[in-house]
Amino acid sequence: MRVTSKGQVTIPRDLRELAGIEPNSEVVFTVEDGKLIVAPKKDPSRLQERQRLDDFMATLKRLEGTGDPAMDAETLMGMTRDR
Repeated sequence: MRVTSKGQVTIPRDLRELAGIEPNSEVVFTVEDGKLIVAPKKDPSRLQERQRLDDFMATLKRLEGTGDPAMDAETLMGMTRDR
């Protein structure tokens, strides 16, 4: 994709549809980890989905390093099957 001298780009239709960006709708730009994010403005379902994802990622981060590295996959599978 090329950026015009006015700073404009055309978002391909399939990406607009995937992101839920409708014709003549407003979008918001954010920067996360050095990446530009474009999303529909004030879409309540997207905000809820994003919050759920953020909560899930925070939970994974809290759990990082808490497992037993000595446990092999067979032992773990046995524990989950015997519930």
